[in-house]
Amino acid sequence: MTPTASPPRYDRWKAPTEDGHVLIWPSPAQVSADAIDNHARLTSADTVKLQNVPLPQVRTRLRQWLGHGEEDRPLIATGHQAELHHPGVWVKNAFIKIAAHRLGGRAIHFAVDTDEPKHLQLRWPGGSVALTDSDRLKEEWSGLVPAPTPAHLAEVANVFDAAARAWHFKPVVPPFLDSMRRSAGTSANLPAALSGAVHDLDATLGLHYDSRLVSPICFSEPYLLFVHHILARADLFAADYNASLEEYRRENKIRTPGRPMPNLKCLPEGCEAPFWLDDLSAGSRSRAAVAREDGALVLVLRNGERFRFDPAADGWSAAGALLLFLRRNGVRLAPRALTLTAVLRLLAADQFVHGIGGGQYDQVLDKLIARHFQLDPPRFSITTATLYFPGAIGQRHICIRCLAEDGHRLKHAVLGQTKSQYVNAIASAPRHSMERSALFTEMHEKLFAARKSDIYRRWSDSYDQAKNREKQEKAIFDREMFYAIQPADRLAEMIEKYRAAFAR
Repeated sequence: MTPTASPPRYDRWKAPTEDGHVLIWPSPAQVSADAIDNHARLTSADTVKLQNVPLPQVRTRLRQWLGHGEEDRPLIATGHQAELHHPGVWVKNAFIKIAAHRLGGRAIHFAVDTDEPKHLQLRWPGGSVALTDSDRLKEEWSGLVPAPTPAHLAEVANVFDAAARAWHFKPVVPPFLDSMRRSAGTSANLPAALSGAVHDLDATLGLHYDSRLVSPICFSEPYLLFVHHILARADLFAADYNASLEEYRRENKIRTPGRPMPNLKCLPEGCEAPFWLDDLSAGSRSRAAVAREDGALVLVLRNGERFRFDPAADGWSAAGALLLFLRRNGVRLAPRALTLTAVLRLLAADQFVHGIGGGQYDQVLDKLIARHFQLDPPRFSITTATLYFPGAIGQRHICIRCLAEDGHRLKHAVLGQTKSQYVNAIASAPRHSMERSALFTEMHEKLFAARKSDIYRRWSDSYDQAKNREKQEKAIFDREMFYAIQPADRLAEMIEKYRAAFAR
């Protein structure tokens, strides 16, 4: 019998709309219990084989590769693209640190440098400046973008300082930029410099965790064993992947085929796989796929080189051979989003922490883990929070939608009982008749005339004023500005909320 994830355990997560509020799912006590249970189940899942190797062995090897040799010590992890994180993303670092401390474990943040560059504009109300002076922001993956020059970072600091002089608080952007400047000359690329500076800033706030780039993992043997397992069974995996997606779409009444992600294409001549095939020297990538040749699945490179996948091969020998092939040809098999989370949840973490978007996608992954690996999926957790620009504190966020609804009700209420009489008369008139059409037109003419009434004019004036105010408020009620825009005390208060939640 195939294990199944129970959909009712998911919530309909929504980011808080009020400043300083947090979302933690499930309860912190349940998060801790799930971490312990995940660890016990994953370390004893010997019947689950990855390329003919028991899952616990592959898991032990990847954890050792990450420097986590203490098998019984819980590992709490999260991950995100290497970018300027907003507070709702940043609080995942507070979560993993505090949850790991409660369990006597270790916290790791995985900085994803294998995705396209994005969110690299340092913004504040009324202004912004690019974090990097590189002209390579349209590269296929962020690891190709060089670190900012010290001169550019000095200019960023000057522009930001000029804007911040008028504020009544002291943001922590300056120490972040100082750290970026110190590492700019030695960091291999922008993600390394950026994730290092975020890590340093968080340490000053009392958040001590390990930070790892994703790209080196792509050449670890445990990861490549996982890759080989999938590519050697690409047709079966694609069938399970697509079935999991279809089930999720049915349950959530999603009719768009590409949501939340496209199906894997599988044809008689070959099959798409959930990886990127990266040409490291050319800086280009394509969707990885395997071809069918003589009854086997084969990875064919542009230069004609081929790697044949054997489902019966020993996992470690297969991983070693794949590693040599990739290095010899200067290519990489980088995980796409769902695949990366599968690697981290199955092979690295005892508890993985998502934001809301990742949590929605991982409902698909839960189905895939159950269907393909015949394993009850390890539980994950969700957190996010809202911190508006400090200048918004004490201000009431205007609700344009509420005012629009008031106007809609007012427009249809100004005729009083007359409106009901018209509606009843229209309903009684024969369909498509001239009488029905005339009544409908007459009712709307009177509704339009009623808009000239004093009460409707007052609403209209207040609505126009509210729209103007909304434009002015848009910047300060933007929850997606870089978290270092905040002062240290506001960030410390947020950390304390997580500490208090896990102390209960």
